Amino acid sequence: MSEIAVIVLAAGQGTRMKSDLHKVLHPIAGRPMLLHLLASAAALAPARTVIVAGARREQIEAAVAGTDVRVAIQAEQLGTGHAVLQTASALDGFSGDILILYGDVPLVTTATMQAMLDRLREGDHPVAVVLGFRPPNAGVYGRIVSDDGRTIRKMVEYKDASDDERALNLCNSGLMAVRSDDLFALLARVGSDNAAGEYYLPDIVMLARGDGGISAVIETAAEEVAGVNSRAELAVVEADWQSKRRTAAMAGGATLIAPETVWFAWDTAIGRDVVIEPNVVFGPGVNVADGVTIRAFCHIEGATIASGAEVGPYARLRPGAVLGEKSKIGNFVEVKKSTLGRGAKVNHLSYIGDAEIGAGANIGAGTITCNYDGFFKSKTVIGAGAFIGSNSALVAPVTIGAGAIVGAGSVITRDVADDALALARGVQDTKPGWAAKFRAVMTAKKAAK
Repeated sequence: MSEIAVIVLAAGQGTRMKSDLHKVLHPIAGRPMLLHLLASAAALAPARTVIVAGARREQIEAAVAGTDVRVAIQAEQLGTGHAVLQTASALDGFSGDILILYGDVPLVTTATMQAMLDRLREGDHPVAVVLGFRPPNAGVYGRIVSDDGRTIRKMVEYKDASDDERALNLCNSGLMAVRSDDLFALLARVGSDNAAGEYYLPDIVMLARGDGGISAVIETAAEEVAGVNSRAELAVVEADWQSKRRTAAMAGGATLIAPETVWFAWDTAIGRDVVIEPNVVFGPGVNVADGVTIRAFCHIEGATIASGAEVGPYARLRPGAVLGEKSKIGNFVEVKKSTLGRGAKVNHLSYIGDAEIGAGANIGAGTITCNYDGFFKSKTVIGAGAFIGSNSALVAPVTIGAGAIVGAGSVITRDVADDALALARGVQDTKPGWAAKFRAVMTAKKAAK
């Protein structure tokens, strides 16, 4: 098998996004478009991967820092053929098959990439393989003319197409597979005598045909090659990704009560017999084990939830939240960088941050762990079986021992021993009849005005 190289074109200005962020770095399911595409390509184990960048290239470089992905620069936007030529130095000495992808076409699967390579290696030895698709509205896409559905007789950009060619619905996605020995030799011959005055990558197909070679087309669904050039198109691609992910979650054994209201991140892991109620949003880094129930209107990010746990409704789990088996986080509770042991409960209106809560502990309504003093974060430790009364403030660093009880309304600033009772309240002073006298005096004053 030949080695593989991947070229990703990402030098466009992205002006329709109206953003300071590079177009290909806008996220889908919490992950930049470009990284979705690179992950799919990486599954093919390419020998080299090169991104062609232009404006805001420093953002691209930062996004791939620490990887073996190279960045080539297209200083002037002179067309897709010219963009690919900018990779010649990065691919110097490479001999094999080259996949040409687009950074703003992020949902192309590894399977489709492999299918393009497989077609390139078939016995009729096509010079290039083009990924085609048939959209509901062909619009201004370039057209592919094929007499047999396998080989290409002609490719033409919409601006240069005749009325008959524009009537065709087999469109060019722009994605191609080409042998390295052919690619750069053909690109060197591409001219700019066209309506846009640009150097078109697809022109290599017709140049190869003129040399007596053939090029092939394989087709995929239009959704897979949907491009993103605007915020509206980004939303369409996001919706398509989410729809497929919801279907996969349900096929894997999860129940989504209102699937269209649940939003997954790119790496959300969901077990079997999980129940997810309406309006739940997952950010990156969430792992949900079997048998978990997530009630409505929860936001969960960077959290690990063990089997049998229950979350919500209206709960927020922030990064570092780890919920043990059969633990419970109730309504209007926020948990951040904290671990709950098996069966621990925080049922109502609480904030738990930088804490370790033992098995079976019960945290009363309105309790907060005061983890930040304005300069540093500190930890609260609550032992197994402890009971924290409602409306308590635990000022970290502090440890509440196993089996201890903290009386409601307490402000705890010192450690509490195992099985002890801690009370930290002001003395209650009751004055009989005072309220009635107060009302009488104030009513008289008001009447006198």
